[in-house]
Parts: sequence; structure tokens; C-alpha cells
Amino acid sequence: MTEPRKRRDVGPPDGGSDEKSTLLAFLNYVRDAVAAKARGLDDGKGRTPGVASGTSVLGLVKHLTAAEVYWFSWAYEGADIEHPDLGMALSEEDTADGLLAAYRGAVERSNEIIERCDDLSLPCARAAGRAAVVRSMRWVLVHMIEETARHAGHADILREQADGSTGR
Repeated sequence: MTEPRKRRDVGPPDGGSDEKSTLLAFLNYVRDAVAAKARGLDDGKGRTPGVASGTSVLGLVKHLTAAEVYWFSWAYEGADIEHPDLGMALSEEDTADGLLAAYRGAVERSNEIIERCDDLSLPCARAAGRAAVVRSMRWVLVHMIEETARHAGHADILREQADGSTGR
């Protein structure tokens, strides 16, 4: 058996001089934490649920990819795309490499949308979420920080259960 990887912890970002750059720095920070937990994890262990609810590291990556598309492309931008499936169920075709590539792509598209937004109080093009309320870009950014950070914590625990790896 190989020794579990011990990554050094990474402190929070310095942020920026303005609200948008600070929010984006923290969102990218927690996005990177999720991706780090999935990198290097073999597909079998990444797919294996670590809790009774069925949550797995790769299922979290799939869910967060859909959340990026849902909140930034579908809701905020109003893109003419299919409503994303926010579930965590994995298909036979889902691999760690493919899911991480999709996550990177979704994050890049989200960041492009965020960068084009000059006023964080601007409303989404579509009402979204359980309450079907029109939210602002500010709300979406804060929500995605909260959502991604919560799942980064889940991924941290699941990765340690899977192969003993700790740290960011």
C-alpha cells in the first residue's frame, strides 16, 4: 500500500481592491480546492460513495459543473441551453479526467461572464433557484462561493476516506 498524499494547506487569497475581484478570488480559491480533491484519484475510488446518501468525489465535481452552467450561463446570461441537471449521478462514460475537464471549461465560461459584468447589482436574465426569484450577479457570486465551499469540505472528507490524502 502506498503512503497517502499529504498536500500542504493553501491559505485564502488576498482578494482584490474591489468587490468583484475579491469575490472572484474567493470563488476561484474554493473551485481549486474541489479540483485538487479530485485530481489524482482513480476513477473507481472517485465514483465510490463515502456516505449513505451516495455522494462521491466525482459526483460532486459533476454537480458543481452543472451549478456553474446553471447560475452563470443559464440563469444570469440567459443562454439558450438546456436546463442543467444538478444531480450527482455518474454515468458509465464519466471519468475523472473528463469530469475535471468539463469543470475547468464551465469555470472558464463562468469567469468570462463574470468579467463582462460591470455592475454586480444587475439581475439575472432568468428567475432561478427553488424560489424562482430573479437574483443579481452579486447574489450568484456569493451563493456559488457558499455552494462550492460546502462541497469542497465534503470532497475533503470523501478523498481522505478514499485514499487517505489530506490537505489542499
